[in-house]
Amino acid sequence: MPRFARLLHAAALVLVLAGAAARPAFAADDPAAPRRASFGQERASPDARHIADWALHSGDNAGMPFVVVDKVDARLFVFDAQGRLRGASPVLLGLARGDDSVPGIGSRKLSTIRPDERTTPAGRFVAHLDKSLGGEEILWVDYDSGVALHRVIATVPKERRLQRLESSLPLEHRITFGCINVPVKFYDNVVSPAFTGTGGIVYVLPETRPVREVFGSYDVADPPAGRQGGSDAGSSR
Repeated sequence: MPRFARLLHAAALVLVLAGAAARPAFAADDPAAPRRASFGQERASPDARHIADWALHSGDNAGMPFVVVDKVDARLFVFDAQGRLRGASPVLLGLARGDDSVPGIGSRKLSTIRPDERTTPAGRFVAHLDKSLGGEEILWVDYDSGVALHRVIATVPKERRLQRLESSLPLEHRITFGCINVPVKFYDNVVSPAFTGTGGIVYVLPETRPVREVFGSYDVADPPAGRQGGSDAGSSR
């Protein structure tokens, strides 16, 4: 990324983190704290429910809206700061299986990235809305790795991105360079409004490691004694 763009991003991230610090996190032992995230009638894996509940119960979402991306199921869930579901959607993800990004990949040209390097990294990311180089609004997830959540771009017919989004087979949803693609209407009606005027947290679930190992999470039904809410890490990367 150009140095000036990196400086602008850094300034925006400072504002997001400052806003998060100003919001009180819920403590796991606070009886008034929300206990579980609400998925409504949406289908969700045990790992997705586990992380959403833990994020809310522990205060790890820092009083901000948050997103859970389930790579195994190729589904995404957007919650408000109180853990109420704002929407769920299928997603397109990185072509390659894996939970880490290749060092320096965010500054490389797409034409130089091999198929086996096209991963969507797992972890906890502080996210905020910004503009792409083309002027389109995106939600930056992992800036250093060039990973964002954005509207699906279907300009290469042979990739069949729109058809892949509708497929019931998770493997069909693996096609991107690492970014997280959602349907245009879902981005416009759910993602953008949820993050307008605020930062948030994006939890990308792993596919090669246990979810508790990546996030240091616990089961809400049996939290560790004396555990207080909130993570001390701004991002996993």
